[in-house]
Amino acid sequence: MQIREFQQIIAKTYLEKDKARGMSATYMWFMEEVGELATALREGTQEEREGEFADVLAWLMTLANLADVDMEKALRKYSTGCSGCGEIPCRCVGEKP
Repeated sequence: MQIREFQQIIAKTYLEKDKARGMSATYMWFMEEVGELATALREGTQEEREGEFADVLAWLMTLANLADVDMEKALRKYSTGCSGCGEIPCRCVGEKP
């Protein structure tokens, strides 16, 4: 599945509910899912980790839909490798990027 296709499925499935909930409340749900992912990474099974990764990505797409961001377009930022130095692998000095 392509990124744009996944984002469209999330929009078709949830956009009306997400609009009614609003950006702030939707962001809080996203953060809750990130917390659940952290727990799964620390002590979950592979199946639980996979589920939480999927949930985090779905909620991220929800936020992108509310913000009118095309994630496939946005991800072009990394199309040549590191967003800082442009290299693969990253050759930046320091922790970030």
